[in-house]
Amino acid sequence: MKKILNKWLGRYFSNEEAVLVAVMLASFMILTATVGEYLGPAFTALIIAFLLQGVVNALVRIGASQRMSVILTFFLFLVGLVTILVGLVPLVGRQMTLLLSEAPDILGRLQVFLAGLPERYEDYVTAEQFEMIWLRVSEEIGNIAEQLLSFSFSSFPSVFAIGIYLLLVPVLVFFMLHDRDKLVRFVTNLLPKKRPVMTSIWSEMNIQFANYVRGKAIEILIVGLLSYAAFLLMGLNYAALLALLVGLSVLIPYIGATVVTLPVLVVAYMQWGYSSEFFWLFIVYGAIQIFDGNVLVPLLFSEVVNLHPIAIIVAVLLFGGIWGFWGVFFAIPLATFVKAVFNAWPDSSLAELESTVD
Repeated sequence: MKKILNKWLGRYFSNEEAVLVAVMLASFMILTATVGEYLGPAFTALIIAFLLQGVVNALVRIGASQRMSVILTFFLFLVGLVTILVGLVPLVGRQMTLLLSEAPDILGRLQVFLAGLPERYEDYVTAEQFEMIWLRVSEEIGNIAEQLLSFSFSSFPSVFAIGIYLLLVPVLVFFMLHDRDKLVRFVTNLLPKKRPVMTSIWSEMNIQFANYVRGKAIEILIVGLLSYAAFLLMGLNYAALLALLVGLSVLIPYIGATVVTLPVLVVAYMQWGYSSEFFWLFIVYGAIQIFDGNVLVPLLFSEVVNLHPIAIIVAVLLFGGIWGFWGVFFAIPLATFVKAVFNAWPDSSLAELESTVD
């Protein structure tokens, strides 16, 4: 066993840079797991600055100075932040409160609807079987609601924590944009001058990571705004809340849209029943999903490496379980990063084979 382990270590860790990369990855994971909660504002600011860097680059390309581009981009960020805090958050909060207050009535009406199913499909489901199924479903819904409620109260940040984020994140974003070159130079000076493995990983990740993160932010914005406009024009209840869910659903490929479709259709049915409004909403919602899958995704993510659906789902489950929302958001680029590390990792046995052939 010891011989096999030594052979394996010699194959993959004989290169000094490989050992350094492994130490850096392990250190980052340990740092995130231990003090990641305290570094939350810094991580959040880093992600926002990365998203805004594309705006800065665009302004520089059209002739604006670097300093003016940073100031204008930061001003747009502040306008967007204030708009969200003043407009979106209170609106979604009111609709969430209203939905929770009407949840018992919605469940009751849903039960009445389901109670008629045994009469329509008596050859498949008896009234007794349906009663047992509904009782079980009701218990599960109650347990889930209780867990969600307790989770929300326990995990909701304090006013002090919110104040820290609102104070520190904008300041950090500004300095990350303003001193980007200095920060990048400082980090690269800490690394070895000859770093072929790191260079290979960075070359594979640079364009793909930037395109994915910025593209996903644009996709969330477009899908959310289209959904909100459609729901609002059709008079659907909880339009802002449902549109927010639809926008965020694009974070989870293959699963998000399917999961969010249920509450949209349930709210529409409880409001209109089997009417023309319900079917028009179904058509419009389906058109938004088709537009997202067949127009937005190919347009925004044309340069992102395609991953197998199984790899994407596993990445969403794994990184989402570790880092929550940000883990889901970065699941695909993180999976691409793992692939890049795997492709660039030095293999001494392959190097010996190539030298022998030469």
